[in-house]
Amino acid sequence: MSLMQIAVMKEFWNARYEVNETVYGWEPNRFFKHFIDTHKPGSILLPAEGEGRNAIYAASKGWQVDAFDYSEVARAKALKRAIEKGEKINYDIKSIQDFKAGKLYDAVGLIYVHMPAEIRRPFHLQVTKSLQSGGYLILEAFAKEQLQFSSGGPRDAAMLYDAPSICNDFELLHMLSCGQKEIIQKEGEFHKGKAAVLQMIGQKL
Repeated sequence: MSLMQIAVMKEFWNARYEVNETVYGWEPNRFFKHFIDTHKPGSILLPAEGEGRNAIYAASKGWQVDAFDYSEVARAKALKRAIEKGEKINYDIKSIQDFKAGKLYDAVGLIYVHMPAEIRRPFHLQVTKSLQSGGYLILEAFAKEQLQFSSGGPRDAAMLYDAPSICNDFELLHMLSCGQKEIIQKEGEFHKGKAAVLQMIGQKL
């Protein structure tokens, strides 16, 4: 993806976050919420976190949260919401392409983080490196079959997911669960209705 394409996408997302009170709602993703509710708090990284719904929920449960997104509008809304809820999150402006593993985390959450195929695998390798031994990856994203539904997500099959590709991307993780299912989404106006999703939890041993 060229710098011009990145700039166009950033402008698109800033505009979408600007004109909507909330894009994906204020409640956390249900799959992510279940993980947070059933695991001991630690440190967690949330790339492409948008308006902060998952970051704020994790913080409310005692997690130390680092998040990033390339949308300044999304970051501003997330930090405002966190203050209103009395929660603290660390939120940087950064693109997927710029992310390099440095700090080690107990968990990384990839919730509907879709990207072109040429940057997906390098990014996923950096995500794996950012997990400490015993750390978890929580992933929910649209499956390729999502093209038959109108409930959200990219309309480009190359940016959608399938289990073999995900298992290949995260081959260094022990797969605790990885499956595709149809769900009814209720995440704001842009994730609403029947959807084909891939859900995965992996652990770095």
